[in-house]
Amino acid sequence: MRYAILTASLLVLAGCQGQPGSGAARDQIRAVGSSTVYPFAQEAVGLFTQTNPGMKAPIIESTGTGAGMKLFCAGVGSQYPDIENASRRMKKSEFDQCQANGVKEIIEVQIGVDGIAFAESNKGPGYSLTPKLVYEALAANPYGKGPNKAKTWKDVDPSLPSVAISVFGPPSTSGTRDSLAELVLTVGCDSDPAMKALKDSDEARHKQLCTQIREDGAYVDAGENDNLIVQKLAANPDAVGVFGFSYLDANRDKLNDIPLDGVEATYDAVASGAYPGARPLYIYVKKAHIAAVPGLKAYVEAFSRNWNPGGPLTRRGMVAAQENVRQANADVVTNLTVMTGDDLK
Repeated sequence: MRYAILTASLLVLAGCQGQPGSGAARDQIRAVGSSTVYPFAQEAVGLFTQTNPGMKAPIIESTGTGAGMKLFCAGVGSQYPDIENASRRMKKSEFDQCQANGVKEIIEVQIGVDGIAFAESNKGPGYSLTPKLVYEALAANPYGKGPNKAKTWKDVDPSLPSVAISVFGPPSTSGTRDSLAELVLTVGCDSDPAMKALKDSDEARHKQLCTQIREDGAYVDAGENDNLIVQKLAANPDAVGVFGFSYLDANRDKLNDIPLDGVEATYDAVASGAYPGARPLYIYVKKAHIAAVPGLKAYVEAFSRNWNPGGPLTRRGMVAAQENVRQANADVVTNLTVMTGDDLK
């Protein structure tokens, strides 16, 4: 009976592809996306295999949120991922791309909270930053007044150390980079009234001036490997690193937190939203694959059953969302509620 059900499920997946030459059906879950969500997705793999003996362990690929969205939204069928891990919310343009490619029913689950952490080596100079200072240090064309000429942090503000601006951070394909742009750079940019007004008159120009990062070597794209940034900070004591809070929290023996607006990146500050760089974490699931890929719903439930404070996922470094958020998203998992996309940006 179990063999018959498994065979039928795989045939359903093969049949739902809708494209010729799309490959054989799968009996193994596949997820792509965020490097920040990656360790929590891997923790969920362990929890899933413990409670589902005999099933293959899901495959988790750290592609970055943006690159993962492209793979996820490319279509329905066995050659496309079942899950997208995301360190920021799906964009309206990505939702529309999914719809255009036949990915019609998408389940959005907020699994927890994270923060955009700024850190230095524990031998660093002791930075204290604000979104405005970060923007002025990293923007390609600060406030539209010409190319960024700041060489040292002291050039940005006299209170900062006279050391070269050197920031190791995520690439453009990363959700962490998107969150950096939205939660820090744009906030810093909009501290200027003219820039804030520009958003209403020329949104595209506003986005360019507020989020485009300089390319003269002051900002170093460290790839989709946050552990590599941790290593680079150890080797470069004057440098600043940008990555998910969980990586800072796991390496406090090597790193010092850099406060943002005077608020330190602590578990409680991120959980409450008091930390300026706090952000939700998501997984996106194709409903069309639920019945076709063995164990897919059970794997998603491994998140919702273990994301409470003190649970396995938070012990791994994830910050638990507030109780009402956890309950609402647990209901989404139970009912397989499909998102409408109406409130996406």
